[in-house]
Amino acid sequence: MTPSTYAAVDLGASSGRVMAARVGPGTLELTEVRRFPNRPVRVNGTLHWDVLGLYGNVLDGLRAAPPGLASVGIDSWAVDYGLLDGDGNLIGNPVHYRDSRTDGVMERVRAELGDDFLYRTSGLQFLPFNTIYQLAADDPERASTLLLIPDLLAYWLTGGIGAERTNASTTGLLDVRTGAWSGDLLDRVGLPARVLPPLRDPGEVIGTLRPDVAEETGRPTDLPVTAVGSHDTASAVAAVPATGERFAYISCGTWSLVGVELDAPVLTEASRKANFTNEGGVDGTVRYLRNVMGLWLLQESLRTWGDADLPALLDEAARVPGLRSLIDPDDPEFLPPGDMPARITAHCRRRGLPEPRTRAETVRCVLDSLALAHRATLRQAARLSGREIDVVHLVGGGSRNELLCQLTADASGLPVVAGPVEATALGNVLVQARAQGAVSSLAEMRALVAATQPLRRYEPSGNTTPWDEAAALLDLPS
Repeated sequence: MTPSTYAAVDLGASSGRVMAARVGPGTLELTEVRRFPNRPVRVNGTLHWDVLGLYGNVLDGLRAAPPGLASVGIDSWAVDYGLLDGDGNLIGNPVHYRDSRTDGVMERVRAELGDDFLYRTSGLQFLPFNTIYQLAADDPERASTLLLIPDLLAYWLTGGIGAERTNASTTGLLDVRTGAWSGDLLDRVGLPARVLPPLRDPGEVIGTLRPDVAEETGRPTDLPVTAVGSHDTASAVAAVPATGERFAYISCGTWSLVGVELDAPVLTEASRKANFTNEGGVDGTVRYLRNVMGLWLLQESLRTWGDADLPALLDEAARVPGLRSLIDPDDPEFLPPGDMPARITAHCRRRGLPEPRTRAETVRCVLDSLALAHRATLRQAARLSGREIDVVHLVGGGSRNELLCQLTADASGLPVVAGPVEATALGNVLVQARAQGAVSSLAEMRALVAATQPLRRYEPSGNTTPWDEAAALLDLPS
């Protein structure tokens, strides 16, 4: 079979990219076509996504992609959405999940409906920006249709309306046991069921290009847009180069999504109290995981410093004594944009721990703290799910951070296989390729990734005692 070329539109919380990939027997070659920033815009006190700017960059990327594309797929971050009026027009720019409009909303909804009902229905980690809480702070009655970000862009490309299931599973509105929208939950929270579109699965063809889109991009009108694991973590996990079941993953970028892949959700009281989430994966799998704040801490620190040289800072941070300054990465104070180094210093001061005095010490504090959070979450995931873990696959942009990978191996006591960097784009194109018969199964997709992509293995030091003591100091689960 001659390799075909697929386009992946991969939108992250801080940048987007259009990638092209040749996929065929023994072939998986990924090329970046266009990369662009994804910068939020604050207007009248509200933080928005510049979704029209993103869409313009998507069109530019498709225009610049190689000829003869077989399909296009779109993935993005989760939970955020656009509202359409009765004529299919966007009512307003989507609001950013870091906006303060949901302050206190989650607590109110939980008090009204009860944690047990919410978790038993959706299986989701309690996070203040989940779609259910955003909608409770919004006015969905003014809308005809709600579309999550990848579905919104696909609608603009094709006119097809729907909700891809892996991303829909992050909203808090999907019944994790049936895979359908929960009418009971919608009724009890007072949200209109009519705005939620039909569900679709990865591999389904959404539609072909609208004539105006085809003309603008120079592509044929019969070019299909295929549903993929449109939550970026679902695509990333689909491309984890695992060879068996006893693996954990860390999809590491702005967030660290840390967990295991299961066949069924875990809805126990212990799981709820540990705040683990059960999100949909490709082929009906369950991504049993917990969100850790991730490299957002480092990204915001670099933005505050302005002129920082990250490679030099990482080299210097590797020489800083470890486990000296520590933070809880998941403290809500680190969620909003702003002066991250100042918040890190204040956090250490409140805990009575040494304050980082230099930029390198701040970086080491962030990476040590993330490694500790990775360790705690991996151990909880194994214990709560009953899944044994032999190896950790760390994928995404964080896999380039050698210090973080080694610290995660040392902290967890498990080998860490780092890579691929572009796991999300690879998972995106591989689902498209499978829909056209180029690969046959999820296992074959992963084997192709392992055989063709550069990976690096980090062995643990064997001494977890300092990490045990640091975890006890932060009162993290052991």
